[in-house]
Amino acid sequence: MVKEKVSGIGFFEKYLTVWVILCMIAGVFIGKFIPDIPNFLGKFEYANVSVPIAILIWIMIYPMMMKVDFQSIKNVGKNPKGLFVTWITNWIIKPFTMYGIAAFFFYIAFQSFISPDLAKDYLAGAVLLGAAPCTAMVFVWSHLTKGNPAYTVVQVATNDLIILIAFTPIVAFLLGVSGVTVPWDTLILSVVLFVVIPLTAGIFTRTSILKNKGEEYFNQIFLPKFNHITIIGLLLTLIIIFSFQGNVILGNPIHIILIAVPLIIQTFLIFFIAYTAAKILKLPHDIAAPAGMIGASNFFELAVAVAIAIFGTTSPVALATIVGVLVEVPVMLILVKIANGTKHWFISEKKDYDW
Repeated sequence: MVKEKVSGIGFFEKYLTVWVILCMIAGVFIGKFIPDIPNFLGKFEYANVSVPIAILIWIMIYPMMMKVDFQSIKNVGKNPKGLFVTWITNWIIKPFTMYGIAAFFFYIAFQSFISPDLAKDYLAGAVLLGAAPCTAMVFVWSHLTKGNPAYTVVQVATNDLIILIAFTPIVAFLLGVSGVTVPWDTLILSVVLFVVIPLTAGIFTRTSILKNKGEEYFNQIFLPKFNHITIIGLLLTLIIIFSFQGNVILGNPIHIILIAVPLIIQTFLIFFIAYTAAKILKLPHDIAAPAGMIGASNFFELAVAVAIAIFGTTSPVALATIVGVLVEVPVMLILVKIANGTKHWFISEKKDYDW
């Protein structure tokens, strides 16, 4: 019994793709036939950030933040190769490959189906996604690939700092629109909500439990109580997000597929760029997996918030960012399976990684 819990992936996680699809359908159904629910939830918003979604993301992240050993964080700086992989992939490569791939499909490959104006709007949404590497959801993917939680926190935290500086100029440059403004209060509040608060809570909880109950109790009894909380938070988040955009999604079924194509290609491309770089640099799997996941996935909460704040709820730009949410979870689950299935490519023992 113990072996089954420790090795492999549990029943709930094993069929996560099924639960995700069901939650997407449920969210669209609620948005279409029970609009009072998203209308009510939409009232709880600050700086264009949905408070209910922020709480659920907090619930997703908190259990993983408790696993962070700050002694490990101190050691991360001794060998920052994984951080360099993350930074270069996310900020020097990803925004520009997203722009190139999306522009090719929207302006050339799909020109018979998409007008130039729509192509420009969809490209804007794709760029917003490409310029915002993952902050919250990557903790889920890191968890599912047994990534190093301490290293993941540092990767994400440094990304958040870079977002504050690089997001606006990259988006403005790629779109060629110098007048595009990004709501800084949304950015700062997102960082506080999605990183600072859950990290602080996790540190406090870990320190308190270790001090009063000991490490064995913390690892063997306390942490297992939160095993399914992260996934439940993810599924409830999806229901709410898709309930907000149910009518938009139902009104553009063909275009959703067209938008999804370049986003999916970009996701796989960026993952393998970072993942391969990590292998070349001989990084252990628990560093390589989250490095690939951070670049491949997007900070869709930020992208959607900025799209809505700048272009409006029903704009094609907002639709493109919503499609990013639609395709991200299933595609990322595929990448999780790929990462777990290729673990033998990497260093198996942490002691082999000279920190």
